[in-house]
Amino acid sequence: MTKWHQIAETLHLPSRALIGGALKEASDGGTLPAINPATGAEIARVAACTADDVHSAVVAARASFDGGAWSRAAPAHRKAALLRLAELLRAELDRLAVMESLDMGKLVTQARGNDLPNAIGILQWHAEEADKAYGETTSPRPGNTVLIERVPLGVVGAVVPWNFPLNMALWKCTPALAAGNSVVLKPAEQSNFTALRFGELALEAGLPEGVLNVVPGHGAVAGRALGLHPDVDVLAFTGSTEVGRLFLQYAGQSNLKQVWLECGGKSPLIVFADCDDLPGAAAAAAEGIFYNQGQVCSATSRVLVDRKVAAPFAELLRGELAKYRPGDPLDPASGMGPLVSAAQQRRVLGYIEAGRREATLLAGGGQPEGTGFHVEPTILTDVPPGATIAQEEIFGPVLAVTTFESEAEAIALANGSAYGLAASLWTSDFRRAHRVAAAIRAGLVAVNAVDPIDPAVPFGGFRQSGFGRDLSRHAAEKYTGLRSTWLRFAS
Repeated sequence: MTKWHQIAETLHLPSRALIGGALKEASDGGTLPAINPATGAEIARVAACTADDVHSAVVAARASFDGGAWSRAAPAHRKAALLRLAELLRAELDRLAVMESLDMGKLVTQARGNDLPNAIGILQWHAEEADKAYGETTSPRPGNTVLIERVPLGVVGAVVPWNFPLNMALWKCTPALAAGNSVVLKPAEQSNFTALRFGELALEAGLPEGVLNVVPGHGAVAGRALGLHPDVDVLAFTGSTEVGRLFLQYAGQSNLKQVWLECGGKSPLIVFADCDDLPGAAAAAAEGIFYNQGQVCSATSRVLVDRKVAAPFAELLRGELAKYRPGDPLDPASGMGPLVSAAQQRRVLGYIEAGRREATLLAGGGQPEGTGFHVEPTILTDVPPGATIAQEEIFGPVLAVTTFESEAEAIALANGSAYGLAASLWTSDFRRAHRVAAAIRAGLVAVNAVDPIDPAVPFGGFRQSGFGRDLSRHAAEKYTGLRSTWLRFAS
């Protein structure tokens, strides 16, 4: 038994909503089953909030905002509280990592070694930013001065996905909180534990009651209620493009609230023949699609490779698969965990079956023996650009490989999807790197790297990948508005 299994045996799994500073069951007593994807067994029941519960959370958030204990506090006060929250989260890293592994199948080594430390770093970054937001002044005519300030907008609704539960919660909530807003967080129905613990620790860190509320529940109930609520000023969402469209509709049907979307992706990784590190490119391509079982919005799910190096590159990719053998996510020897649910497993296996009809199966493609919602890491080659697996977001460990003959064709293929979230290109010619990066329609283009993330660098996409940016100082722009105060001293 590993250390992680020992923690799992004694772990307290939070299950109640946080509304107005109090831990509560759903008003109708309803619950969601928490299923361990590694075993298929139910491990807890979590409150399934109703529309009435969401309304109560919004009322609490509005009261806290209007009360001013947080919204009108000195920025240094908010900074100090958020930094305390970061330290409380850091003290529980091992337990939080096990929670995420049990909740959605993430490798505990990835959660503990990368995802959660990075998430807390992002919280700290935005906390430090809280007292460094400067205003502007202008003098449009003699005797007149205008003060231009960024002010919090009010109540922020944050709806986050299951693939990086705490990470995405912090991406949305912390810039909103640092700016002085109150927040209602709705975690994905498949992964609630770390979001609920985040809410509990926020109270311990000194955030006033009602400033952060957490309402687990079904997306079609709690998520919809948050999107339609007339007293929510901003709705921030990460998830599928299909659901993103719904939130735009909800805004139009209610109060025209601002909606910020980070939706799907079909990110290309382009390998040019002049790349002087094909093994490195292959390792990066494998990690870009098999990390977190491919359940990453910016996963490099399409490899576009120059035909001149396609054969050796395919063999290098095949050689990488040994690192990603599915297994128990609490076992540090495992290379990949299960998918989040039986439904997601069926969905991914269905895409693989479609890929077998459209392309050539190089490796993987099956379901390992044993329990859990595992899918083998899968590589398909000779994929036509219009194939289903080349166009639709699979959200699983499935890599589609397509060849090209020229730089112009590579650019056309890279831009040949409905999305525009991220891209990667591998070349030793930096003139080509600049030229191609400028031609790709994506919010993030990485040269000789895959999906790099840093708190200071904005993240988000174009086209059906959504709009608005997480991370960096630009994230605060989503949760603040410009107020101009015109001071007239002389005529």
